[in-house]
Amino acid sequence: MGKILSNYKYTLILLIAIIIGGFAGFLVGPKIEVIKPFGDLFLNLMFMIIVPLVFFSVASAIANTNGMKRLGKILGGIIVVFFITALISAVLGFIGIRLFNPLEGIDTTQIMSIMEEPEQNTEVEELSFLGQLVQTFTVSDFSMLFSKSNMLQLIVFSVLFGLATAMAGEKGKPIANLLASGTEIMMKIVKIIMYYAPIGLGAYFATIIGQLGPQILGGYVKVFVLYLVITIIYYFGFFTLYAFVAGGKDGIKVFWKNAITPSVTAIATCSSAACIPVNLTAVKKMGVPNDIAETIVPLGANTHKDGSVFGGVFKIVFLFLLFGKDMSSFTSILMIIGVAFLVGAVMGAIPSGGMIGEMLLLSVFGFPPEVLPIIAVISTIIDAPATLLNSTGNTVCAMMVARLVEGKKWLQKSIHAH
Repeated sequence: MGKILSNYKYTLILLIAIIIGGFAGFLVGPKIEVIKPFGDLFLNLMFMIIVPLVFFSVASAIANTNGMKRLGKILGGIIVVFFITALISAVLGFIGIRLFNPLEGIDTTQIMSIMEEPEQNTEVEELSFLGQLVQTFTVSDFSMLFSKSNMLQLIVFSVLFGLATAMAGEKGKPIANLLASGTEIMMKIVKIIMYYAPIGLGAYFATIIGQLGPQILGGYVKVFVLYLVITIIYYFGFFTLYAFVAGGKDGIKVFWKNAITPSVTAIATCSSAACIPVNLTAVKKMGVPNDIAETIVPLGANTHKDGSVFGGVFKIVFLFLLFGKDMSSFTSILMIIGVAFLVGAVMGAIPSGGMIGEMLLLSVFGFPPEVLPIIAVISTIIDAPATLLNSTGNTVCAMMVARLVEGKKWLQKSIHAH
């Protein structure tokens, strides 16, 4: 029990700070805004680091990927499986939160008086769909990449830079090493800043509750309950379906026979990285070949996070509902699902600490930095079930990749071999 509490220590501290801040805001009311600068300091520090952190993390992850057996075939299978499962997660999450509006019956008009409207670029609305895609993923000047408003464009550049570094081979090694060192340094900076997070987020949340009133708290309860329901459906229903796709009825039996330990470990540690050794053991017991297991499990811990995709959809839609923004257009739906997919999948290369995903959501959709604490609370309360889906999902994905790489009879061959 003590070890579990130790793993959740930081999450608990953050949650307690947010609760204290919310309680103080409820008691004091609008006058609590006097402590807002403490929250502003935290937000400014976080947004100050996001551009170099994204560049170094994404570029380094790609530039330093090498030495994997059957690289092409295995990576091809991984890309297909990760893409399909993350897309299913995004669509399912969107349908869930649209059917059960967590802010229904809650007066959200007050937020418009204390926070700026999301930035709207009318020129973008007048562009064709293809023209909008061009502006979404590219910029016309390199210097524009140094703005938090152009995060998707920065990611595209970082991916290209990482690929070019990897393709340069030995000549690119010094740059690859520099990127790896830069990533470590950025992570240390984030770690230093996060020591201040309980104070900063507590102060900001106190301000929000003081000005909006406690009605927004009901929305968080609904989000948490809805997330738990979707987690249960996805964990038991879709994981079973994925296991069946991978190996038929035998696949279902093998998966559930070995899935309990990874699941319990995920909930106990609340860390996908900490689950890697347990997941490797479980995946090999499921009959997945060693080279596939040793590729997909570490890679999945960083780049495949179905639970985070659900969370991304919830956070985006929560903000859209809070600001009364239209989500009925095809482009809006596509952007919501696409960005949630990006945060859960591509952004796995960025360390999960530091609320980087949340800052990306704000940057892409143009919401003011002041709403970061609002979605940071969602991240905190869904942490455990999200880790369960993120981590354990990689084990059943390993089975599906084995099916693609080894053929339809892979499981039978493995059973006979043992």
